Amino acid sequence: MIRRWLAIPLWLRVLGGLALGVALGLVWPAAAPVVAIVGELFVRAIRMLVAPIVLVTIAAGIAGMGDARRLGPLGLRTLALFGATTMAAVAIGMAVAAIVQPGAGTALGSGTALGTPRSLYDTIVGIIPANLVEALVKGDMLALIFAAILIGAGTLLAGEAGRPFARGLQSMSAVLLAMVRLVMEATPFGVFALIAGAVASSGAAIFERVGWLALCVVIGSAAQMALVHAPLLALAARRSPLVFWRDSVEALAIAFSTASSSAVLPVVMRLAETRHGLAPATAQTVLPVGAAIGKDGTAMYVGLLSVFALQALGHPIGAVEALVIWLTAVLAAFGTAPVPSASLFMLAAVLAAVGVGAAETALIVGLVLPFDRLLDMTRTVPSASANLTVAACVDRWERA
Repeated sequence: MIRRWLAIPLWLRVLGGLALGVALGLVWPAAAPVVAIVGELFVRAIRMLVAPIVLVTIAAGIAGMGDARRLGPLGLRTLALFGATTMAAVAIGMAVAAIVQPGAGTALGSGTALGTPRSLYDTIVGIIPANLVEALVKGDMLALIFAAILIGAGTLLAGEAGRPFARGLQSMSAVLLAMVRLVMEATPFGVFALIAGAVASSGAAIFERVGWLALCVVIGSAAQMALVHAPLLALAARRSPLVFWRDSVEALAIAFSTASSSAVLPVVMRLAETRHGLAPATAQTVLPVGAAIGKDGTAMYVGLLSVFALQALGHPIGAVEALVIWLTAVLAAFGTAPVPSASLFMLAAVLAAVGVGAAETALIVGLVLPFDRLLDMTRTVPSASANLTVAACVDRWERA
């Protein structure tokens, strides 16, 4: 029975849990609190892994870039461009959510404020943790991300002496990702319980907001490519964006179908040299780095989903909250793990940074998780586009 259960694709099992949860919430809403413990356990398991995943995967990703001396100007240009496109992506996602307001009227939460917000000074000072262990215990995401970047950079700069530690980080990252896969096997049961509770409290009309969220993902992905990638191609790479995307259709289609930046990397590298005429040295340096950190679609989605979550929970968003969301999402996007629904782990990190509690985070995760695969397919397209765009820009600068 277990073998037959595991033989069913996870997304089909999740859809089954979704259907049963909706049925229970509509037909027998009084039973939803009984199964709520299953959803609570599932979300607690996710939140348990968020802090170590953020710390280890970001550090491991930076440490795995290779010898710092070999990166040189090419590497610095690459990192700077990916950083710029990621910052723009988060801002675009937040702007789309603020304009369309996909979460408005959902009324999932109590509508109370997030408590006394930290001042801008305290937010900036708090980025550097006074105690790393304390930051881990409290789940202080900005502090953990800063520490992860510092650990990864220090490992990279240590050269040969840092390689054993870099291998240790890679090993820890692999173990944590295996734990994530184990937790994700419980997704159908968690979705069943969380959706039952959401439908029992708000009715099936709640799924209308998911439709608006999906529309925002499409708008945000298109806006990132039109407003960020197209100007870079035209002004920096001196290429026609339409011709460039036409020659990249194969890679973009595979990115959409696989929802994986890693899976599309071999195709991207082949097209970079054969269709776009990029220098092999540039393509072989920039594109693997882009597959690891060039996640424009994920960055846009995390920014969009964070604002959607606060709208759905009825929490007002002030200037400090918006700044924390933007900064945390930008930094977290670089460390998103290459596993299904990894963006939801980063969402939990961002929501924790602005003071959203575990119970309210559970409501958002339960609402979005069943549909995350389709949304993941859409947002992988701008990530693949960003990788090729940055490679084209760096290639032209290197030739010049």
